[in-house]
Amino acid sequence: MKRYFLRRLTLLLPTLLGALTLVFFLIHMVPGDPVEVMLGETASSADKEELRRSLGLDQPVYVRYRAFLSGLAAGNLGQSLYEQADVTDLIRARLPATIKLALSALAFAALLSFPLALLAASRRGTWRDRGALLFSVLGLSVPNFWLGPLLIILFSIQLRWLPVSGSTGPAHLILPSVTLGLGMAAILTRILRASLLRVRNEEYVQAARARGASEKRVWLKHMLRNALLPVITIMSLQFGSLLAGAVITETIFSWPGIGRLMIQAIQTRDYPLVQGCVLAIAITYIFVNFLADILYHIADPRITYDK
Repeated sequence: MKRYFLRRLTLLLPTLLGALTLVFFLIHMVPGDPVEVMLGETASSADKEELRRSLGLDQPVYVRYRAFLSGLAAGNLGQSLYEQADVTDLIRARLPATIKLALSALAFAALLSFPLALLAASRRGTWRDRGALLFSVLGLSVPNFWLGPLLIILFSIQLRWLPVSGSTGPAHLILPSVTLGLGMAAILTRILRASLLRVRNEEYVQAARARGASEKRVWLKHMLRNALLPVITIMSLQFGSLLAGAVITETIFSWPGIGRLMIQAIQTRDYPLVQGCVLAIAITYIFVNFLADILYHIADPRITYDK
């Protein structure tokens, strides 16, 4: 397993570098000048040139890219152009909020999808099964940027049950988590239902029934555990979608996470901060995939990492 993880890490480092390189050049191609954002269009040309020179923006792009790689190798993500603060400190302050939101959305998706999938698979062809499939279709069809404001109007403005925005208490986490996790719940419901139906006629399931195991025990212990492998795969892959979706969700609910920070950095053309946010999201995604590999072995001990 150790050799397997080292090999995976070796392959993922070029992926990280490729993603950062792509983001570096794309953000520099975006129209707009960070100097004008900071000083305003009415500032004098001399002031603009002085600020541009002090920030190093007068250098060619390839020179800035080389400096970026050198700083990255030294563990330095640079200085924010707009905030005038260390990029690492800004990300360190915001990343926990995004991880908290993503994990809450993941927990909501699991708590909703697992019972639905079990109910649908055990009652295949009934109205319960069709209802679960209808939910999965609707959940995949509703975009975050529409669902978020709808939930705010219903539960915050009309019913006054939950706060509109912020992150000062557990209640502030409910609406963003539902908005972010509903699509994932729909995917997990469909995948887990199909996986349960695939394993329901396996020999070990029939053997468990022959030994006198209750139907509940057969479904929860024997079938569910062996049906988890595709679910773990989807959850690890969709975690990246949660981080990407957090950009929209955090903006809607004013959640102080890295997604909202990245939107603000893009608006102000804050190149170092955008690159740092992308790096943080990419590393988090890689860590989740490593965790998924470990969960594979826990769910099915027959899986090995020899090759």
